[in-house]
Amino acid sequence: MKKTPKGPPPARTPKTHRNPKSANPSATKPVPKAKGTDPVRVSAILAGLDDAYPAASCALTHKNAFQLLISTILSAQCTDERVNQVTPALFKQYPMPHDFAVADPNDMEAAIRPTGFFRNKTKSILGASRKIIDDFGGKVPRTMEEMLSLPGVARKTANVVLGTAFGIPSGVVVDTHVQRLSHRLDLSRQNDPKKIEQDLIAVIPRERWILFSHQLIWHGRKVCQARRPKCIECNLEKICYAEDKTFSSWPAARPRKVTIAR
Repeated sequence: MKKTPKGPPPARTPKTHRNPKSANPSATKPVPKAKGTDPVRVSAILAGLDDAYPAASCALTHKNAFQLLISTILSAQCTDERVNQVTPALFKQYPMPHDFAVADPNDMEAAIRPTGFFRNKTKSILGASRKIIDDFGGKVPRTMEEMLSLPGVARKTANVVLGTAFGIPSGVVVDTHVQRLSHRLDLSRQNDPKKIEQDLIAVIPRERWILFSHQLIWHGRKVCQARRPKCIECNLEKICYAEDKTFSSWPAARPRKVTIAR
């Protein structure tokens, strides 16, 4: 019987580990740039919004910056109309930031229950109120960095308060209406609100950020609605090529398909 010669085992070829990202080419594929951001077209959009909504403003009822902050926190996943039904009694019961800061959580939850997600909103409201009392002398801060330090406050809420209460153009408010219209008008193809905001501030003049946010929100509520946009009533219809248009005054020109980031 032939003996196997002794010696070191043959060297094995090392296995190559594939990068999981390289296995999916779309994972690193850049999001197509929006094609509707030509300055002439953007100017036409702004002019159309000015014609339709020259005095657009925040729909949340408030008397000061703190009330606006509380109302904006309550407006998450809730209509402004419902918030405006809740806040009169709420602000009567808790008129000052200190009153919110020392409020009983159970009482607060009961007061804001109709706005939904009342437990999380209570934590945010009480936490923000306490921080305003402890760190900012009872006054709502006026910088983005300080606003973002408040519990329950992200860029959308901060932009609403800074822009509406203080007239500070810190960015563009991106809510569900602004996100939808940014896609339909092909001003952004992103889905992340932060990235949509960056796309918008790159093409909208800074002095228009505050008014533009209100105008787009109004247009989304009144005309460019989610399920069935009222395109026949829209004064931007002639420069809009959204795929889901319900009416077109130029039938020979088919709307172009817009790829949105996933």
